[in-house]
Amino acid sequence: MTIAVGDAVPDFRLPATSNKEVVLSALKGWHVVLYFYPKDSTPGCTLEGQQFRDMIEDFKAEKCMILGVSRDSVKSHEKFKEAQCFPFELISDENEELCKLFDVIKMKNMYGKQVLGVERSTFVIDKKGVLRNEWRKVKVDGHAEAVLFAVKQLNK
Repeated sequence: MTIAVGDAVPDFRLPATSNKEVVLSALKGWHVVLYFYPKDSTPGCTLEGQQFRDMIEDFKAEKCMILGVSRDSVKSHEKFKEAQCFPFELISDENEELCKLFDVIKMKNMYGKQVLGVERSTFVIDKKGVLRNEWRKVKVDGHAEAVLFAVKQLNK
């Protein structure tokens, strides 16, 4: 099953940084930004996380939580989060549960080879748990601002 805009997002429980488990149903009342990225500590993924980090107060003002998601381990996420001073949690989706739900595993070219990897994608889940926005094949520059704008529209 994959999810589409307008669908209620099924509850999930996955390990995250700061020794936490993220449970979607526990986040009701908050908008949730799930941004999927290919790999910790790579240039594009670092820049994307930094842009969300730098705008965290704007997102909080909209009662919106940011969560990064990749297939990396919690241990890898902890190093990445600490190095970049991310004020949000990173979810470890090693079994690709969320990746499959949001259909972000795609064939990609890596150094001339076809590999299955995470396509940089972002999703906004509203305060009631419904998927309201999605961005696929994300280009990092200006992306966090576009996501914040969409969240602000939900609050109007």
